[in-house]
Amino acid sequence: MARALHQSLRPVIGRFAPSPTGMLHLGSLTTAVASFCHIKSLGGQWLLRIEDVDFERCKSKYTQSILDDLENLGLTWDQSVTYQSDRLDIYNAIIQDKLKTLTYPCQCSRKQLQDFYDSHPHAFTPVIDSSMACLSQTESLNAPPIYPRLCLHQAHDEICSKIRLQLPDVMSGFFDGLQGMIWDNPAKSLGDVVIKRQNNMINYILSCAIDDGLQNITHVMRGLDILPMTIAQLSILAMCQLPTPDYFYHLPLLHNPDGQKLSKQNLAKPIHGEKPSQLLTHCLTLLGQPIAHDMASGTPSEILAFAISNWTNTPLKNKTSLGISKY
Repeated sequence: MARALHQSLRPVIGRFAPSPTGMLHLGSLTTAVASFCHIKSLGGQWLLRIEDVDFERCKSKYTQSILDDLENLGLTWDQSVTYQSDRLDIYNAIIQDKLKTLTYPCQCSRKQLQDFYDSHPHAFTPVIDSSMACLSQTESLNAPPIYPRLCLHQAHDEICSKIRLQLPDVMSGFFDGLQGMIWDNPAKSLGDVVIKRQNNMINYILSCAIDDGLQNITHVMRGLDILPMTIAQLSILAMCQLPTPDYFYHLPLLHNPDGQKLSKQNLAKPIHGEKPSQLLTHCLTLLGQPIAHDMASGTPSEILAFAISNWTNTPLKNKTSLGISKY
């Protein structure tokens, strides 16, 4: 069933949640600008959450760089910054108290799984619903095979192993304010996902969902690349008995000249904040927003005030790309 659509009676709260695995690049910045202007146009609060649970890749120097860049651009957040690395006890308690009956330890190595998939070709291919046509064929094909549940009947013990969560085998849907109605069966598109790795690292799909619930996030505006995880995250929130966001908006992505999503993995260049007004104006232009003729000569606060008062989602609807970045 589709999630019921209703006007939220809760305070309007949005968030920007970067992972400090590198410095801020133009793709991440456009998401930050969009989410900030959108939530402020609704009179809401904009929270900053540093998603640094990946202790192997996240670095404090990148965190500080992101904070400095946002402040330099006038993208000031409400409340104190939330650091996921400070919340590991919360995630572990929820796994133990709310999710234990739906989880099981898994000791399969990558080699064991690859050998199994090689001997069962096409048997565990993810099923991507046609409503996610906004995803590129490449992104759909890159989805990992569904875990074949080789460890499903393993009992929880003290042995260090991955923890997998059984996602519901049911077709569910939600309305995305930019991409339209989205349907998915998370058991068939993602399977039993790892929520805690063997090194005790909590995975993004769990920590992000839990924090959206605990922070009472009502509006989520983020990149289109996260769309395939959304219904799984809504399912996790339901399992944890936490409130779910009322509105989702999955933004079209910025691409590099090779057609790849602009990202740190694809060596996206860090932004240069020496000319913050020009940088903000460039982001707003990419987002299809109204631009005043003298905007580039204004201060960041003046530019953002204009952008907030004139914010519109219309240029972003039913789009998958913001274009090719030249930076």
